[in-house]
Amino acid sequence: MTEQTNAGARLEAIELHRIEVPLVRPFETSFGRETVREVLLVRVRTDAGDGWAECVAGREPFYSSEYVDGAAAVIERYLAPALLAATAGGGHGGPGASPSHPSTADGAAAAIASVPAAAAVGPALAFVAGHRMAKAALEAAVLDAELRAQGRSMASCFGAVRDWVDCGVSVGIAPTLEELLDEVAGYVEQGYRRIKLKIKPGWDLVPVGAVRELLGPAGLLQVDANTAYHQGDIPLLAELDRFGLLLIEQPFAEEDLASHVALAAVCDTPVCLDESILDRTTALDAIERGATSIVNIKPGRMGGYLESLRVHEACLALEVPVWCGGMLETGLGRAANVALAALPGFLLPGDTSASDRYYAEDLTEPFVLGTGEHRGQLAVPQGSGTGVEVREELVRAWASAPPVLLR
Repeated sequence: MTEQTNAGARLEAIELHRIEVPLVRPFETSFGRETVREVLLVRVRTDAGDGWAECVAGREPFYSSEYVDGAAAVIERYLAPALLAATAGGGHGGPGASPSHPSTADGAAAAIASVPAAAAVGPALAFVAGHRMAKAALEAAVLDAELRAQGRSMASCFGAVRDWVDCGVSVGIAPTLEELLDEVAGYVEQGYRRIKLKIKPGWDLVPVGAVRELLGPAGLLQVDANTAYHQGDIPLLAELDRFGLLLIEQPFAEEDLASHVALAAVCDTPVCLDESILDRTTALDAIERGATSIVNIKPGRMGGYLESLRVHEACLALEVPVWCGGMLETGLGRAANVALAALPGFLLPGDTSASDRYYAEDLTEPFVLGTGEHRGQLAVPQGSGTGVEVREELVRAWASAPPVLLR
């Protein structure tokens, strides 16, 4: 944060909190099975008030190269000192940090310009390669503090056009087909507007076909492979066409755009990229190559909500639909995701499910599915910042390590 952008709130300290939150049921994907979510929380203290955010990195580096221990270490050793020094000295965070982050999208540029302190986080931390999830957590915490000080919500800052967003639910790999169908039937009864199935080799055509039969031809259904397949599996994946899916998400490795292009050329089901999309540049490249026709936006993967706004605006200009992915967030991360999902380009239901999908007790006030005309939807928080309050008694009760204070 430079002196010219420091009029709102001055950063005084950064706290790191490690907590463990039990899941209501195990969640299994092609890369592992979770029963507890270990969460790294970031709290920034400013002279105008505090801001909170969560890092979406997992306990182990299986889904992503980033993981909780690594995120905590890079924040403590490099990112937090750089951000605190930039605040104190009015300079950039380290060698290679750029003074600005270009955007060609008017809507994103306007939103970013309206939050100068948060917009300065990325440039201050640019000297560290990668570690987008750690950087995203710091940016989100600063953004929360800044907007709370201004009395503005994330939804209004981002440019939300809806007060309610459609909710989908992500269904993990089940021990048996019968258990999968029971779980999906429960979500349908609750009102979720879209079902996403995790798939992997050996767990694909049969479970997808069974769920399609359960939902009927009109039910919204998509699949997520989490990079579990290889180019030789293209004929198998093309067989998914017969199930009338919304999309197939990230079947191949994140670096393997060529296989996604090849799949898109032979199947009718739209190919959606998740892990491959790191920022606006990679999104445009993948779209131009024909590797994707739908983009999953996950702010943690993209380094923060401000880069997510840039990706959204770029996709909107190209008429490429986007949707908001999930990373088992607590209510803290979910609140910001719901605000993002209320933007005009988010045309498909996201993984912004209700709190009780994952947690018996949430870190914030719970998100609950609407009823009546809002059945299967979540209300967009309207309070300042994220619009939710962290239950600090739960932060203490669920702590898995002493908090770290950085000044």
